[in-house]
Amino acid sequence: MEKQVQKHNTKKKWYQLLRRKIYTNMVRRKAAEVGEDLKVNHYSKVTQTTFLGDHVSFNGMKISGKGTVRIGKYFHSGEECLMITDTHNYEGDKIPYDETDIVRDIQIDDFVWLGTRVIILGGVHIGEGAIIQAGSVVVKDIPAYAIAGGAPAKVFKYRDEEHFKKLKEAEKYF
Repeated sequence: MEKQVQKHNTKKKWYQLLRRKIYTNMVRRKAAEVGEDLKVNHYSKVTQTTFLGDHVSFNGMKISGKGTVRIGKYFHSGEECLMITDTHNYEGDKIPYDETDIVRDIQIDDFVWLGTRVIILGGVHIGEGAIIQAGSVVVKDIPAYAIAGGAPAKVFKYRDEEHFKKLKEAEKYF
């Protein structure tokens, strides 16, 4: 029985590794630019106007729209996150909206962590070291070191900036 469990676990680990390689290569081929050590643990989709820094880790990310998305280094996402750079023009010459897309870019600085099922809309800038709580909808800029959550996401706390900078200087990264 123990050998069967070991064999099953070995197959499972091999399958996970293969799946990660496939997902990582899919993102690498589609993105405009990819830094070192990209990790894609679950199915993820990016656009041709996506720029990824070093040590980016996706656990299920979907980036859509015509806008540019720039993600800094040491970024980490939870599962089923979404970034949308386009919206429809509801003030045009047709209802509920016309054919014109309103395109807004997204900028995410270094060391940002998104919880599971975070949605980020176009026109948003998330500062260095920010943390976005699971299930949040980010519609406005989030400053550096902020911890934000909710729908719409609001800052409710800040990281200890001095501690953060000491860890950064010592290059203690996850």
